[in-house]
Amino acid sequence: MSLNPKATAWLELGLLALLLALFLWLVKPTAPSTESASVPSESAERRFPQVEIEAKSAYVYDVSTGKALFEKEAELQWPLASLTKLMSALAAKELIPEYMLVRITSEDLREEGDTGLLVDEEWKLGKLIDYSLVVSSNDGMRALASVAGSQAGRASTTEDGSAQEAFVRKMNEISKRIGLTETYFLNQSGLDVSKTLSGGYGSAKDMAKLVEYILKTDPHLLEATSYGRTNISSNNATHDATNTNRSISTIPNVIASKTGYTDLSGGNVVVAWNAGIGRPIIIAVLGSSYEGRFEDLDKLVDATVEFFSTPATSTPPLDASL
Repeated sequence: MSLNPKATAWLELGLLALLLALFLWLVKPTAPSTESASVPSESAERRFPQVEIEAKSAYVYDVSTGKALFEKEAELQWPLASLTKLMSALAAKELIPEYMLVRITSEDLREEGDTGLLVDEEWKLGKLIDYSLVVSSNDGMRALASVAGSQAGRASTTEDGSAQEAFVRKMNEISKRIGLTETYFLNQSGLDVSKTLSGGYGSAKDMAKLVEYILKTDPHLLEATSYGRTNISSNNATHDATNTNRSISTIPNVIASKTGYTDLSGGNVVVAWNAGIGRPIIIAVLGSSYEGRFEDLDKLVDATVEFFSTPATSTPPLDASL
């Protein structure tokens, strides 16, 4: 039986449509099953390198994520030594008006250590804070505490005790306010009070939180500590200021730095630096030796650089604690 031309045309079109549908089915990519699907990128993790350090306590903190990259006894309460001066600088800045000059007295110069300050030398607030932090001047911090403590005493309803005592009370008030749970202070310098009592106590985690707070609320307060060496002038003289952190020249993009050492504390150091654009990292090391603190710091900086340069994997991260 023959088909008329119109019927033949419809049959041909139907066959073409069937062939096209078959072709598209064959070339269409098959969706992977849930069993064979690759691990989503958001579940991928980096593993912080294994690091052997001398310090009793350490903390590597990623400010942008609010997470720890490395911890070793990070909440251990430990003598702070001159890391105490970070809080002293913050308290002095809150209490002393910018226009007020701070004069160095003979009483100030009785503090342990000679950092070149002169009797009756007058300093602008910010300059004396810079100098006292960079060279870790106990004299400079005592002068700041005397003036700031007097200001705190006037503002307080209880005016008992010395200006230094009023200043230390303010330091401890700030510590509680910003949530430093393991931290308290007995003096403004961090010098040991006796053979068994330190001038300040805190944890590596608290020191990282303190530096983070300062950088967010007063980013210029610690700016001078990012330099290995600088000149800082009072109204009377210019002083050469060499940073007490000898590792500062080897760390990339330093934002802030402070060292500490006493018989009770051993070697302490805290540094804030940029591991990349918009990637501030804070590293705190407590309870190492005088030289060991810098070796520990360098190891943790190198490990952090390696951490960010290594591609993420789907392997669950190991506990970074030692």
